[in-house]
Amino acid sequence: MIDQVLVALFPFIYLPWLSFQQQEWIKLADRPKIKKSAVREWTDAIVFAVIAASIIRMFLVEAYTIPTSSMEKSLLVGDFLFVSKMAYGPKRPQTPIAFPFVHHTLPFTAFTKSYLEWIHLDYMRFPGFEKVKNNDVVVFNYPSGDTVVLERQNEDYYQIVRTMELDQKNKKGDSYRKGMGRKIVWDRYHVTARPVDKRENYIKRCIAIPGDTIKIIDRQVYINGKMADNPENMQFMYDVFTNGTGLNPKALDKLEINEGGQISNSHYILPLSDDKKAKLEKFANIKAIKVRNREKGQTYFPIFPHDTKHFRWNEDNFGPLVIPKKGSTVNISIENIALYKKIIGKYENNKLEIKGNTILINGNPATTYTFKLDYYWMMGDNRHNSADSRYWGFVPEDHIVGKASYVWLSLEKNKSLFDGKIRWNKLFRVIK
Repeated sequence: MIDQVLVALFPFIYLPWLSFQQQEWIKLADRPKIKKSAVREWTDAIVFAVIAASIIRMFLVEAYTIPTSSMEKSLLVGDFLFVSKMAYGPKRPQTPIAFPFVHHTLPFTAFTKSYLEWIHLDYMRFPGFEKVKNNDVVVFNYPSGDTVVLERQNEDYYQIVRTMELDQKNKKGDSYRKGMGRKIVWDRYHVTARPVDKRENYIKRCIAIPGDTIKIIDRQVYINGKMADNPENMQFMYDVFTNGTGLNPKALDKLEINEGGQISNSHYILPLSDDKKAKLEKFANIKAIKVRNREKGQTYFPIFPHDTKHFRWNEDNFGPLVIPKKGSTVNISIENIALYKKIIGKYENNKLEIKGNTILINGNPATTYTFKLDYYWMMGDNRHNSADSRYWGFVPEDHIVGKASYVWLSLEKNKSLFDGKIRWNKLFRVIK
């Protein structure tokens, strides 16, 4: 006890003095070894495994599966893939208190959150090996997933509200007031908010990076005025006309055409790549195959930025649009604020108000805005069957999860194990 007091009061005198004193090593008394029970050993092993697996999942690599056809035929429904967190640098968990190995909902429950928001950390990304590049296949948190209708989780909350607002406007006429549709949605369903890292994971191809200018002319993407490289297995929807006889289901299955539908005895609508289209044209009963294309100037309600007065865009004819880059400044006005409302208000946490023809940011009139984050433009390879940036806009850098690396397993959901369920030719392939 005296030694501790002297060290605390006179460290510069007492410690040097100790160094000249005789040292004596005193062995600790032998302590009996406590044998762990089998339950304790199993518990320790499970805890260690959970912690180790969680660290690997958070910071190194994570397994995903493809639930929708938006990336066909580059990636197929039933593909199991590994996503590298190290490629672009892993994100620090923003919601660290969470049930392990699940995303946002507890197993065996309908709506119960798998995480607690007692602690929320700001966005931070550790260094990675590379930057997101054009044509990378990227996993990211769904930007419009900040608010979710729990009974309709596969739909965009904002599109649900927009549709309901339009419905009320048509029904109510002059008695319509803005917000009626939103109130109905909130009264009818369970609506919740999710932090960035607990929003749904999406996988798409990065078409444009910060600073790029994107334009789509009759389905063809142009980046900075030059025709972009198209994915090898990119698909569009086609009207397929026959001589009145139906298409053989087994023949379609052999071509891996498993979507679309039959309109009449002689009319089908099918998603086709160039390769599948060429093979289908050789069928004896095919009369014509015509690609679907929405004409320039023809507006489509769900398309970003959801302002048909100022932007007459659709999924096939879109832009030009400059992708926001961190530190760059853009002029803002009533005519173009629809492009940047989410960025300013939601992604970069400012208070945005529009009063008449005046735009207020944090209470101050603004005619310009400087971006705090980088943004990306993501699109699916199944171009006419993909909910992507054409519908909900930019992907902020803090939503980027990782780079899709390779497929290790591929299963056909509609087949049995002994009837071709495993796609052997699709295993262990690098994602391009």
